Amino acid sequence: MSLFRTKSIDAMIATGQAPGGLKKVLGPVDLVLMGIGAIIGTGIFVLTGTGALTAGPALTVSFLIAALACGFAALCYAEFASTIPVSGSIYTYSYATLGELVAWMIGWDLLLEYGLATSAVSVGWSGYFQSLIAGFGVKLPVVLTAAPGSVPGVSTWLNLPALLIMLVLTAMLSLGIRESARANNVMVAIKVAVVLLFIVVGIGHVKPANWQPFMPFGTGGIFSAAALVFFAFIGFDAVTSAAEEVKRPERDLPIGIIGSLGVCAVLYVLVAAIMTGIVPYQKFAGIDHPVSLALQYAGENWVAGFVDLGAILGMTTVILVMAYGQTRVLFAMSRDGLLPARLSKVNERHGTPVFATWTVGIVFSLIAAFVPLGVLAELINIGTLAAFTLISVAVLILRKTRPDLPRAFRCPGVPVVPLLAIAFCVMLMAHLTPATWKAFGIWLVLGLVVYFGYARRRSLLHTAPAIGGAAAATARDAR
Repeated sequence: MSLFRTKSIDAMIATGQAPGGLKKVLGPVDLVLMGIGAIIGTGIFVLTGTGALTAGPALTVSFLIAALACGFAALCYAEFASTIPVSGSIYTYSYATLGELVAWMIGWDLLLEYGLATSAVSVGWSGYFQSLIAGFGVKLPVVLTAAPGSVPGVSTWLNLPALLIMLVLTAMLSLGIRESARANNVMVAIKVAVVLLFIVVGIGHVKPANWQPFMPFGTGGIFSAAALVFFAFIGFDAVTSAAEEVKRPERDLPIGIIGSLGVCAVLYVLVAAIMTGIVPYQKFAGIDHPVSLALQYAGENWVAGFVDLGAILGMTTVILVMAYGQTRVLFAMSRDGLLPARLSKVNERHGTPVFATWTVGIVFSLIAAFVPLGVLAELINIGTLAAFTLISVAVLILRKTRPDLPRAFRCPGVPVVPLLAIAFCVMLMAHLTPATWKAFGIWLVLGLVVYFGYARRRSLLHTAPAIGGAAAATARDAR
């Protein structure tokens, strides 16, 4: 059945190594910092307050549950990334194992995940930026501070800072991955230092009495908060999108994926514990800067200013890496013929897909400017959980269909670890709201319309079976 035709893994790897493609300039340190850059942002500086209202002091347990779900999926990602070091992340891996239709749908899903993530984080960035400049007596006109309908009882036109930061980072990405990686590394170092400063200063102000009762909303509150703060860990999968630009992908990609997730999980748990130990969780209602609030509550106002700066840099790197990940998925889908060819055209001077980069930047900067944050967050979570579920399924399938395939990194505990990843992700998806499921379903139906109306007929596997030699010769029907 043509809907489930798969691409040759050998041909994929050959395509990624062909001359004239993306530049191979990234090493293991770049990848770990890229992962940290994508993970530490809105989740730790904004959503910790919302999570505390849902789980109370047990927010630390919620973070651990979300980290476990991501950790099991990360091991699956690491196996694929080291085996098929090609741009496209789970889209590419699905194309090799589950077939074209599944690959298209998960690629369509990733476009939603990465795109809305950049928009959502841009909105969070805007809030902290406005807080920072207000400290210097500078205030923007109210109509330019938020999306329409974001602030009850207040008339606003658009979120201008969110729009501008998206466009600035889009310009940076279009100039080249080496330059973007260098900027990311500097900003990540600063924001990690700020998080560590919060931990060192805040731990002395913890009052254990604030942790009682530890589970005010029971296990239901813990799992609901885990489904929400799962957003905080989104980003490590964007590291796999850099596969074609990594010098030694078989070694460096697993290091980047697992290393960045491990570092961030520890920091998140520590910050959540200290934050809820300083401030009674009820105090976070309506607060979009919970970390700096905790420091102000403790009388450490001088550190709160550094936290605002760290939050701004932190969110900047998240936007940068997630936008990067989306452009590479778009690039891979276009190169396979499923999207217009112009999206996979690489600029000779910069070695980047400039048109794809600006397409993503403009579209999602407008979403950031005109759509409220609350509408965006849960849609990102459900898209990511679906992707993590599929990567785990794909590992199980590839172990059966290609047991002989060389794997630089092997996911341990197969089939237990992939099955645990699937179970955790499905459980978290079950705790998302019906409205989120409805919106996600609409997006997937739209994806099917685009696939059958455009992509299927233009797929290179369908239109040019002779192109690529090995690709066509070994492309086969999965079922």
